Amino acid sequence: MTHRTVRTHEVEREAYARNDELRCFHCKAELYAVLGRIAREAGGAVVLAGAIADDLGDVRPGLRAGELAGVRNPLLEEGLGKAEVRAIARELGLEVADKPALACLSSRVRTGLRITPELLARIDRAERLVRGLGFELVRVRHRGELATVEVDPAEVTRLLAHPGLAGVLAQIRSLGWREVRVDPDGYRQGAARMP
Repeated sequence: MTHRTVRTHEVEREAYARNDELRCFHCKAELYAVLGRIAREAGGAVVLAGAIADDLGDVRPGLRAGELAGVRNPLLEEGLGKAEVRAIARELGLEVADKPALACLSSRVRTGLRITPELLARIDRAERLVRGLGFELVRVRHRGELATVEVDPAEVTRLLAHPGLAGVLAQIRSLGWREVRVDPDGYRQGAARMP
């Protein structure tokens, strides 16, 4: 089996960068166009993706882009959800069986705020700082001048009591946000779509 790294250019697409409700569609359309060319060059190989049954309960415009491009989602087609996929991964002895979900960095940007490579790099640096305090599930949400830090709801109290928190919040502010605060409710899927 050959492994190839490919370049995509979704951030250069205006439809993606403007970050409306269809951002994920435009991202996946770019990705699947690139992978589709490779599949055709390989003699008609099929592009597979990892959508699962649980994804149907969330806003996933990228699934539609996949449908239009002929992408197959075997886990979804078999009706497997996150719990089943994790159980199978554990049975196979895969290290990633209990790895926290990690959505794309653009999902941290409030809908309607423009996405740039520089902004995504800032968010990535901010999340690394919080992970450095010993937290696995971390989201730093960009809301313009405000950044909110989310961790697992069960870990919010530990984060707020962490002796290194003030320093990390100051470092995150220095990345370009006027205000940075910990979200007292913790991580919630889709929170970047909220005002």
